[in-house]
Amino acid sequence: MMLRVFWHKTLLSLLSVGVAVLLLPQAANADPSKYPQFAQQKLPENITPVLIDIEALVAELKAGAQPVIIDVRTEEEFREVHILGAVSAPLAEFKDYVKSIPRDRPVVLY
Repeated sequence: MMLRVFWHKTLLSLLSVGVAVLLLPQAANADPSKYPQFAQQKLPENITPVLIDIEALVAELKAGAQPVIIDVRTEEEFREVHILGAVSAPLAEFKDYVKSIPRDRPVVLY
């Protein structure tokens, strides 16, 4: 039981650090010129994104939420570093991946 609690706390800590690193000011300045085919797209009217900051995400994880965490960066960027437990679904292939996203869990994209 102690190992399970330790593992859970370690996972949350790693996830917190990973998300925090991704949200650093220099990382927040995404360059839409890298993704021109997506920069001007609009979401369907029935989809309303909810933005979440790192503190809120960590609080939800501590409360037991088990979101699907999806890294939409390129495969190369994913291989360099990613949040533990995240799956890679690059924007260029995301349309094909959408069908496999569970509908019964929150989804976090980064």
